[in-house]
Amino acid sequence: MKYGESTFDILYLIFAIGSGTLILKRAKDGTEKAMGLAALILGCGDAFHLVPRVLNYFVTGRDFTAALGIGKLVTSVTMTAFYVMMYYIWLGWYGRREDRRMTMAVWALTILRVALCLLPQNGWAQNSSDMTWGIIRNVPFVALGALICVMYFRQRNAERTFRFVWLYVLLSFLFYIPVAVGASLVPMLGMLMLPKTVCYILLIAVFLKATGNGDRQLQEA
Repeated sequence: MKYGESTFDILYLIFAIGSGTLILKRAKDGTEKAMGLAALILGCGDAFHLVPRVLNYFVTGRDFTAALGIGKLVTSVTMTAFYVMMYYIWLGWYGRREDRRMTMAVWALTILRVALCLLPQNGWAQNSSDMTWGIIRNVPFVALGALICVMYFRQRNAERTFRFVWLYVLLSFLFYIPVAVGASLVPMLGMLMLPKTVCYILLIAVFLKATGNGDRQLQEA
């Protein structure tokens, strides 16, 4: 199992970081640059957790507890930043005028999520799996994800490239929530992080397709 999971993690990081770099290289406007930046944020952030996880499988005589915990903290923050980028990508891709209330909601949930993640009660340095704090810090994150999911769902018929983004976001949270809440009691739930990562791969693939399509034309919903 450790070989399969480690290979998957390494290939995912290479794909995410490589794709982000490629998208930034061929980006033609601010929205496409945001896609590349989002992919890089996702890949680089996940590396802080996945690299120590892989090393923990193969390096003996070293304690990776703190590295794994701090890696989870970094990943928690960068995943949140990824969904902020998804909001601005939505604005640019669909040519939407920024709604002040929506922007305030996105940033309020983001700030609350990051603030909760930074509290010492999370026990990141001890790689704590406390269920209570796992739930508390994820409430604003799930709310942010739901907001982004609804945005893309409402625009799903506007054009073809992004029509399934809402589904990938929804599935990623459906796989993530059981891990965040119950993995401390049922460790096997951690395996759901693999299909969650597949959802992120699909999102990055959408960015690659979007930036390789040339000019885009929105259809009427």
